[in-house]
Amino acid sequence: MNKKLTRGFPIQEGEASRQAHCDLPDGTYERELGREGFYGPVSHMHHKHPPTGWEKWEGPLRPHAFDLNNLNAEAISPWLAAPLLYNRDVRLRFWKLEQNMEYLVRNSDGDELLFVHQGAGEFFCDYGHLTFRDGDYISVPRGTVWRIEPTEACAFLMIENTDGMYSLPEKGMLGYNAIFDPACLDYPKINDQFRAQQDENPWKIYIKREGHISKVTYPFNPLDAIGWHGTNTVLRVNWRDIRPLMSHRYHLPPSVHTTFVGSGLVVCTFVPRPVESDPGALKVPFFHNNDDFDEVLFYHKGNFFSRDHIEAGMMTHHPCGFPHGPHPKALKKSMENPVKEIDEVAVMIDTRRPLKAVDSLWTVENKGYVDSWKGGEQ
Repeated sequence: MNKKLTRGFPIQEGEASRQAHCDLPDGTYERELGREGFYGPVSHMHHKHPPTGWEKWEGPLRPHAFDLNNLNAEAISPWLAAPLLYNRDVRLRFWKLEQNMEYLVRNSDGDELLFVHQGAGEFFCDYGHLTFRDGDYISVPRGTVWRIEPTEACAFLMIENTDGMYSLPEKGMLGYNAIFDPACLDYPKINDQFRAQQDENPWKIYIKREGHISKVTYPFNPLDAIGWHGTNTVLRVNWRDIRPLMSHRYHLPPSVHTTFVGSGLVVCTFVPRPVESDPGALKVPFFHNNDDFDEVLFYHKGNFFSRDHIEAGMMTHHPCGFPHGPHPKALKKSMENPVKEIDEVAVMIDTRRPLKAVDSLWTVENKGYVDSWKGGEQ
């Protein structure tokens, strides 16, 4: 946005709080109207009624909730797991794997980010071997050849940044070690396990390019590196390594929880933390509009304190175009009897362009989700 348009601002009209998300005028509900996610110009409205207090909803634009636990997502290859939500920048898949991959795969469309929702195992790739567990992110650069040997049944949320590359967020005045120290990033090793899997037997690589799969057969295992050097590699970090940014006097926006930045999307991680203790501070996510981004939340574990009837393995999608925020019961509890800490772990994907859903996703939708904000008066 042209900065000249906001020169001389902010302004205040009518009765308003001095600080966003704190000490709201009595009996009001705050709504944030922001641009460029939480990075651009922003205003805060104070309403007499909850911004999500709708009575009836018609038309295709609406909030969605999907129970991915009910998807038939078991497959020997990630390329057999159909995209659930997608646009030109991102493809989201949910993939379950219970047996060793018998061939190798390569994504030639973009970087792949695997979030390990369940299970554990061994990850072999061009760069070597690493062991993974539940709660890990595995960032796989475009063009990398890889395969997995599970030691426990696995379920992955896969986030492809089509024609893009993942990087870490800028930390600015927070310093190099904020959120998680880069020393927490693990990378594959040329170790005994990696060398032991090298053989002279035929191996196939299934390559995904523009949605089509090509198969290349080698008379040996292509994962035969004896060493490497450089800055392009697979990286692993666990949500347990993340030290969330917090303020006891102000509810921070989701952008402070950014874990990875891609082209046309950001990936954020919500992890356990203390709840704001200042008497006048909001203690649940504030009502806000989706004016530039679609928002997807994948729920990994814990008690999802701002949502009713949401369980681990579910995913919500709030398209751009309407306000959303805490459910009425959660908001009321935060005012009358707030918890001291929250234990939820969730992955948020914000996309700059609208997301489309495949037909199979509608079979696991909770169609009553849009009505779960009804009766929003406290």
